Amino acid sequence: MTESFTAPAGSDATGVTSRTGRAAELESSLAALIERIDAACRAAGRDPGEVRLLPVTKFFPASDIEILYHLGRREFGESREQEAADKVAQLGHLSQMRWEFIGRLQRNKAKSVARWADTVYSVDSDRLASALETGARAALDDGTRATPLRVLLQVSLDADPERGGVRDAALHALADQVAASESLQLGGLMAIPPLDVDPDVAFEQLARIHAALTTDHPGAIELSAGMSGDLESAVRHGSTCVRVGTALMGARPITSA
Repeated sequence: MTESFTAPAGSDATGVTSRTGRAAELESSLAALIERIDAACRAAGRDPGEVRLLPVTKFFPASDIEILYHLGRREFGESREQEAADKVAQLGHLSQMRWEFIGRLQRNKAKSVARWADTVYSVDSDRLASALETGARAALDDGTRATPLRVLLQVSLDADPERGGVRDAALHALADQVAASESLQLGGLMAIPPLDVDPDVAFEQLARIHAALTTDHPGAIELSAGMSGDLESAVRHGSTCVRVGTALMGARPITSA
């Protein structure tokens, strides 16, 4: 069960009143989404505690994230470096926040992201891994970070370069590189199913790849798969983290960016 919304300390009456409708909307959506995930776990014979919900908050304002924080959420997924960095700064007063970068990341943004992200998804090349290693090492050295940067490797299930991901044949070498780094931690795998493939087929393939990886890297237990439209299938095939935007946040606000 989710917590009731409590306005942040110091909010004035006008601010609270203007956000009451959105708070109620997010509280309702969150409760429905948690029940949906729990039902998917029950159907799969899994403990709901095995599946983590990662709210995807890109394009939505920091005020929405603060509402969700006061509803008990602590981890948030962002995919645009500048937008995410701005939100990190705006919400610095929330001491238990954990930011996870889930989008494709350019190497020239790696140093910035390594300073504030708890986890970076979508790592799919040795050059990106090296850039994140350099950024994380610098952040550890100057005290910006206290722990290594957790990394998930993105697996390509369709070999489409526009969608990102490392091919299965190159996955183990990349995993070895990340695991050998003192400033990175190999957390596991993530993937996005191809648009024209049955999610059950894609996630079954991903589960096999993940099982093979954990033979060599038993600590890489995270398997992040499943979004608003296919999370039930992902849970059936072992996902430990579903990344959900629309089903929680609603339709994306119109943006010119």
